[in-house]
Amino acid sequence: MFARTPVLTMLRRIGGALLASGMLVAATGAAAESRCLTECKPRIGIVSAFGAEADILLEQTQKKRDWKINGNRFTTGELRGNPVVIVLSGVSVVNATMVTQLMMNHFHVERLLMSGIAGGINPANHVGDVIVAESWAMPMEVYWNGDGSLPSPCGAAGDVSCLGVKLATANGKPRPDFKFDTAGGAVSSGLFMRDNFVMNASNAPQGEFRFDFHADPEMLALARTLKPALAKCGPKNPALCVSVQPELRVGGRGVSVSAFMANPGYRAYLYDNLQAQVLDMETGAFAQVAYANRVPFIAFRSLSDLAGGNDFKDVGAFFGSGLAETNEASVTLAFLEAWSHRNRR
Repeated sequence: MFARTPVLTMLRRIGGALLASGMLVAATGAAAESRCLTECKPRIGIVSAFGAEADILLEQTQKKRDWKINGNRFTTGELRGNPVVIVLSGVSVVNATMVTQLMMNHFHVERLLMSGIAGGINPANHVGDVIVAESWAMPMEVYWNGDGSLPSPCGAAGDVSCLGVKLATANGKPRPDFKFDTAGGAVSSGLFMRDNFVMNASNAPQGEFRFDFHADPEMLALARTLKPALAKCGPKNPALCVSVQPELRVGGRGVSVSAFMANPGYRAYLYDNLQAQVLDMETGAFAQVAYANRVPFIAFRSLSDLAGGNDFKDVGAFFGSGLAETNEASVTLAFLEAWSHRNRR
């Protein structure tokens, strides 16, 4: 009896240690899964690039609490019946990437929403329209060749795989490079669009190359049912109005670039080759972060002008009256209200 007691005691201690270790691993796994270093309540994460865009949403957010993380202010609360966390990213694909991932790490974000203004690509759209694209791409992720011929550093034309990159394709062929219009005719730039490499838990360890990142079908379906009242004149200067009644348009492709677009020729290139509807400097990166974290997303972008154009007479309606941010906020709020009602059923 007494001879076995130390052995039994040792076994009990080992069993207790293993149990505690198992509980620690389980707890650590749960924390990693929820990705909530700061707060773990399930929320919709809302990202905006400009202060004016975020301010309208923050004004209507209830039970607000601010959190400062690496200098960025994240505001939690309730907006139209939904638990949310709202952050201002600042302009650019880099800022959007950093701040969106920071949000994902510190809060339990179940869905992501981008709300902001953008430039129009499709000439059939108008200032004040709100575009909800089905997918987002970043066409300025490029392979810059010395001329307009297909790059062939790895042997075959269009093959750049030995460099760890991949040209974007359509119908199995590389998409054409951008061409400058000159007095002597079109001149190739050698700028060929690339796919983006992305890795997440579902495609690791090899990862994958993608051109488009698709918005959540369920959220898109709800967006198609919305009938928000969109303004023709903004609140800052009601005397400045657009001539065409703005509309909500769901579908098509949105694109994000790292350049402030002031080139009508590149705008036409994006429309002709990608049938792009809208252009900004954040949403494509935001969408890639969402895909990498396997979080459903949607983006609402209201048109402030025609991207790359001093050829668009209604541009003053945005800068003078705040029309674009007012309309995108109206759609965002209508969506959140509909989403809240849907979840109560």
